[in-house]
Amino acid sequence: MTDITQENLEQMGRSEDEAQKARLKKAWKTPEGWRYWSAVNNTEVGRWYTAVSFLFFLFAGVLALLIRTQLAVPNNDFLSADLYNQVFTLHGSVMMFLFAVPIFEAFSILILPQMLGARDLPFPRLSAYGFWCFLIGGVFVCGSIFFQVAPQGGWFMYPPLSTQYQEGLGADIWLLGLSFIEVSSLAAAVELIVGILKTRPPGMRINLIPLYAWYILVVAGMILFAFPPLIAGDLLFELERLLGWPFFNPEKGGDPLLWQHLFWIFGHPEVYIIFLPAIALVAMIVPTAAQRPIVGYGWIVLAAVGTGFISFGLWAHHMYATGMPGISLAFFTAASEAVAIPTGVQIFCFLATALAGRFVHSVPMLFVSGALAIFVLGGLTGVMVAIAPFDFQAHDSYFIVAHLHYVLIGGMLFPVAAGLYYFYPMADGKQLSERLGKWAFWLMFVGFNVTFLPMHFTGLLGMPRRVFTYEAGLGFDLLNLISTIGAYIFAVGVVILVWDVVRPKKKQPHAQRNPWNAGTLEWLVSMPSHPWSVRSIPIIKSRYPLWDQPNFIRDVDEGRFYLGDAAEEKRETLITSTIDAHPIQCLRVPGPTFLGLWAAVFTGGVFIFSTYHWYVAALISGILGLITILIWLWTGTALIPEKPAKDIGLGVTVPLYLSGDKSVGWWAMFITMIGNMSAFASLVFGYFFFWTVHEDFPPDPSQGPNALWSLIGAGSVLGAWALTLLARQANRKNRAAVFYGALTLGALCCVAGGLALFAGPYSSGLDPKSHVYPATVWVLVLWSLVHLAVGLIMQLYCMARRLAGRMTAEYDIDIRNVALYWHFMAITATVTVVVIAGFPRMV
Repeated sequence: MTDITQENLEQMGRSEDEAQKARLKKAWKTPEGWRYWSAVNNTEVGRWYTAVSFLFFLFAGVLALLIRTQLAVPNNDFLSADLYNQVFTLHGSVMMFLFAVPIFEAFSILILPQMLGARDLPFPRLSAYGFWCFLIGGVFVCGSIFFQVAPQGGWFMYPPLSTQYQEGLGADIWLLGLSFIEVSSLAAAVELIVGILKTRPPGMRINLIPLYAWYILVVAGMILFAFPPLIAGDLLFELERLLGWPFFNPEKGGDPLLWQHLFWIFGHPEVYIIFLPAIALVAMIVPTAAQRPIVGYGWIVLAAVGTGFISFGLWAHHMYATGMPGISLAFFTAASEAVAIPTGVQIFCFLATALAGRFVHSVPMLFVSGALAIFVLGGLTGVMVAIAPFDFQAHDSYFIVAHLHYVLIGGMLFPVAAGLYYFYPMADGKQLSERLGKWAFWLMFVGFNVTFLPMHFTGLLGMPRRVFTYEAGLGFDLLNLISTIGAYIFAVGVVILVWDVVRPKKKQPHAQRNPWNAGTLEWLVSMPSHPWSVRSIPIIKSRYPLWDQPNFIRDVDEGRFYLGDAAEEKRETLITSTIDAHPIQCLRVPGPTFLGLWAAVFTGGVFIFSTYHWYVAALISGILGLITILIWLWTGTALIPEKPAKDIGLGVTVPLYLSGDKSVGWWAMFITMIGNMSAFASLVFGYFFFWTVHEDFPPDPSQGPNALWSLIGAGSVLGAWALTLLARQANRKNRAAVFYGALTLGALCCVAGGLALFAGPYSSGLDPKSHVYPATVWVLVLWSLVHLAVGLIMQLYCMARRLAGRMTAEYDIDIRNVALYWHFMAITATVTVVVIAGFPRMV
């Protein structure tokens, strides 16, 4: 009787386990047929994102071969001068904006949930929207070359070359197309920061986070401060090209150096935004190859954070030749040398780990070894060009081209190849070929060095960058031919790598589970994987739980931890506290939808139609985009659950709804506004930059904006802010009349504040085309007006949500997040008025 009972119990347990898996499968099912493209879960979006990033890489690689073919011999006419300019501009732009940064955002969307033991990242629709923006913007920019309208000013687009001496739409395509693409980068940054901080498994305290997640957290934070200055610069640039506002025109007080500052405030941190995620891959592969924990975990984290901070203090080492003062040269030289210290710390920790462990040879480690060797050589030349006297000699020569590629290809592409071979079983359930991988590595390694090592000597002999041909007999002939041969060898290696990825694998057996015997959570994945990521969300007690926690995989697979079931058949993941990772919420994430795709299409229409000056179409597209985003928010966010809390297993019950600073939506708004304020600070920087370079700024006798109207505007905006806060309090106390009255008055104050801010420069007759001073005043005012319009929509949205019963005193995410937005709006309006109306009177 006892045996029968035990057998029945085991059978009942198996039946319940199968029922739980069936509910999970139903909740997380990937759409089929044409609806497949409505998928939003990280596994699908991450695959799309990664694949498209590689396609853009291959496109840029073909452009590189065209460049090398043109330069193989002197006086070559393979490409015309105009076409060559388009080719090398697109090559750099695509590599930097469509591959180097997006590939890591894409890869992180794919693997971070598994690495954190989460079901998905907190905003899957945002990830899908970012992907579609990336795809549409990338096709728009890349497609321009097929119509002979690609940009020609280099990936840096320096004015006045790109403002006054380039006809056609090339520069506008670059400015508006890449600004649109940057939307996807910022969206991914928000998603990744909130995901790392809030979706870690219970027990994974801040000091147990995988190194990859640490690196991505640092990089996503850097994106918030690095990309917005470029967006601000793009705005000024396009206003000059479109409306004639003279931000970079010296004849009307502008200065081309402002663009260089804004661009390189973005451009040099971007090098580390590219480098740090690549090193993150190395940080995951090396301990697995050594079969031991990483040496110096804390030092690596500090070095990554330090690299992020220091990288923002050395942008002007790209500007040594612009005539900076000696003290500035000394400062930026010192900062450029200092950044080598945390980089060296990381490399030595990796070497120590490899030497201290039982080293296992593999294709991923082959690429890692090649990456470290190439990057160290690139770092040595980086130390050289960081010193001003040497940079004066090598600036704008092929020595810089060689240095740049040693750093970026060694520091990024080879680690990406290593990560591809290492993580491919997670994505496809199959392993790539070790034989093809070795062939790909050696061809790429040899081809790379044959290509770029001679360029150091080509540059030292005096060959300038960006020339489409050269005369014979200058000493460049043989070196250029060798570099071109090397480029084709490198390309053959890349082709083999691509073939290894795309070759049919239906007859190839699935890889064994955890094929590398790694210790981190992502290798919980089964082969083939399931759309729900992990069977149950585990409790973590170690940085390498697969090595250190007994029976860990079995317990996860049998659903013995959290959320082992989807009883309501909804997509759910766990939200934990920021520092200690205690469970605080069961978050229900939205499922498949085409809203993200349509929102990206209409958002892209604003940028693309504006490029061709089709403003009516751009306006219609913008309105449709706004409507789509409002539908997205209305139907997919801040939904009131059918019950207040849920038992997530192990006797723990957590709420299904949180608002305020515990909710992921609040964090997303806060992080977004940090990036927004970074762009605004860049515009303010532009105002004070002009003040420092002009003896009379504002120019005498410029009247400046009307101070009274400006003060009324600031006061009205502060009134709207205070009334929004009052509405938040009234909603919390369920005082409906006060809530609606406060928001109605707040909306009126918002409109009044916008009209008054506009009246300030308008009533003074400031003409933005006449001089850079009124142009700078107007751009700060317009920035505030656009954000006031967004704030007004938010106030009206909250009123509608409460009227519809979708927001209550208890379920108040919407008004909490809108109040947070208005905190930043108040700062923006106050700073704007102090700068445009107060500062001129103080000086």
